[in-house]
Amino acid sequence: MSTPLHRLAAFGAVLAIGTAGLTACGANDAESGSDGGGDSASGGTIALLLPESKTTRYEAFDKPLFEAAVAELCSDCEVDYYNADQDEAKQAQQLTSALTAGASVVVLDPVNGAGATGMVQEAQGQDVPVIAYDRFIDGADYYMSFDNETVGQMQAEALVEAVGDTGNILMLNGAPSDPNAAQFKAGAHSVLDSSGVTIAEEYDNPDWSPENAQQWTTDQLSKYDPSDIQGVYAANDGQAGGVVAALTGAGVSSDELPPITGQDAEVAAIQRILAGEQEMTIYKPIPIEAETAAEVAVALAQGEEPASTSETGIDQSDYEGVTSYIFDPIVVTADNVADTVIADGFYSAADICTGDYAAACSEAGIS
Repeated sequence: MSTPLHRLAAFGAVLAIGTAGLTACGANDAESGSDGGGDSASGGTIALLLPESKTTRYEAFDKPLFEAAVAELCSDCEVDYYNADQDEAKQAQQLTSALTAGASVVVLDPVNGAGATGMVQEAQGQDVPVIAYDRFIDGADYYMSFDNETVGQMQAEALVEAVGDTGNILMLNGAPSDPNAAQFKAGAHSVLDSSGVTIAEEYDNPDWSPENAQQWTTDQLSKYDPSDIQGVYAANDGQAGGVVAALTGAGVSSDELPPITGQDAEVAAIQRILAGEQEMTIYKPIPIEAETAAEVAVALAQGEEPASTSETGIDQSDYEGVTSYIFDPIVVTADNVADTVIADGFYSAADICTGDYAAACSEAGIS
């Protein structure tokens, strides 16, 4: 499927950002003599605003990875961190607070991408550039994310294959306020609508929460016998966990669960996949995204232009008028856990193979 986003061809090429790219940008600290955003070229305050904490990736990966990369690139830079807890008004207030505190660059993952244009304008009105992180914001200076329509397409393709291109499925999408959710949904529908499966019921989860996913699935089981549900499209792993809880709570044994999709490669999802309780997840190598955001942010904080493609190994493209860095997602199943999330150091075998999952790991050749 062709999308408007330029895709990176290989994960390995991008991973260079974490080594050679960081070293190269760090060298600029000593060489630069220009001022950036109100601080000296040797440092600056970078505001990192993330949207919520119910999805484990933000606190467990994005925040620490971003902070570590900034520290490596620029010892004099500071990261001013905020989490909006899925509250759009709270995030707007946090942006104002960050600007008042002297942020020279804003890295913003918006609660509501469509509603965040005013936040971008507020920052830019104070000559502070904005990097739209993971979710697109119209008018931002830079944007970085994964190829989100392809994520939905991959999920749907895996589900259709698993159910044999027939039968009823439930479809749980992400929050309508999240522009990525719309892209996941569009990609999934591009596959599902031309397949032999029937979407029995569909739900847009207002906050991505596992609790809402569990309750909604439980409600559907008052209409459908579990045996009438041949598969479940869950847009992320948190919702997949809610679906599993609802089905097992209704008496479905773990070895009789229908194929269920996911996204984010949460450790609980990897465990469910190995145990046969979830069909797949989408691994989005967050280190690439967080480290690229850090490199761009540090360059801007130092009054420099972010390094070009030839200097970083990162391809750039133009998405709706915004310079963009777009990375490729990866499907994870029981067959390639060892070759993806473990091989990349995202998790260790010890993180995954705990308690009841030790036997499943052993069966998959993970030790």
